Amino acid sequence: MIKVDNLTKRFGRHLAVAGATFEVEQGEVVGFLGPNGAGKTTTIRMLTGFLPPTSGSATIDSLDVGRHSVEARRQIGYLPESVPLYRDMRVREYLQFRGQIKGLKGKTLKVRMDEVLERCGLREVRRKMIKTLSKGFRQRVGLADALIHDPPLLILDEPTNGLDPNQIRSIRHLIKQLGKSHTILLSTHILTEVEMICDKIVIINGGKILASDTPSHLVSTMRAAGRISIEVKADPEKARERMTSLDHVRKVIYERSRDDWEEFSVLVESGTDTRERLARLARDEDWPLRSLHRHDATLEDVFVELTRKD
Repeated sequence: MIKVDNLTKRFGRHLAVAGATFEVEQGEVVGFLGPNGAGKTTTIRMLTGFLPPTSGSATIDSLDVGRHSVEARRQIGYLPESVPLYRDMRVREYLQFRGQIKGLKGKTLKVRMDEVLERCGLREVRRKMIKTLSKGFRQRVGLADALIHDPPLLILDEPTNGLDPNQIRSIRHLIKQLGKSHTILLSTHILTEVEMICDKIVIINGGKILASDTPSHLVSTMRAAGRISIEVKADPEKARERMTSLDHVRKVIYERSRDDWEEFSVLVESGTDTRERLARLARDEDWPLRSLHRHDATLEDVFVELTRKD
């Protein structure tokens, strides 16, 4: 559905996107992740035809977004980060207007309006002015706008940005339902959303694609695939040095001291479990041991490992 090949965008001397290459297959829900300024929104704007690329190519359903811009955009329902709504229009009036712009008319337009009002939970507010709606409902209006022409692909840029926890859960549930019938590219900072919704993730940083895989596979193959918490009574510096010397330990972080107990986080390599070695080390060094616990790696660990500057 989406194929991006060596896509590059420069703004003067600033390289915003540097040779991005990834694919989104039909029917997939893909999370598009990256820190602020990583190039996510610039990439999305090139995919949706708002910005021309400096070089490289992007296709939507085999249509080049540069050479066949109008046809490619017809395949897309786009929800930008800041939803541009006409606040002095009523919800139904606005959707009718947007549907007409997208080429719908007559009975087809009426049917699609009724469908998106129902699907996006807007029937009860269909006669209300958009300016009177909560931000959660305005996001729903934006989604209804993106869906009105029944596109096969939805591109959603930070759809839950600025919403309260209840609104986030509501929009997340709606996106999950939409994923059953649409291909979705979802840009978000909320990693729990990605873990709950997405089949695959693409991570971008500094304009470069760093990873493109399923969340479970990325977690299983990351360099530091787990973290072990350990509390001992010992000299902190000596304990950190001795634990760092163990096989399969990548890094030891001194967390804090509580009532003379020193707490450390031990980052270990993929596919290893160093708890037995740590327990043996504590015994050999005569360190009283209060706790030893392994935390399974998460998508947040993957994201931090790939994007942190150190």
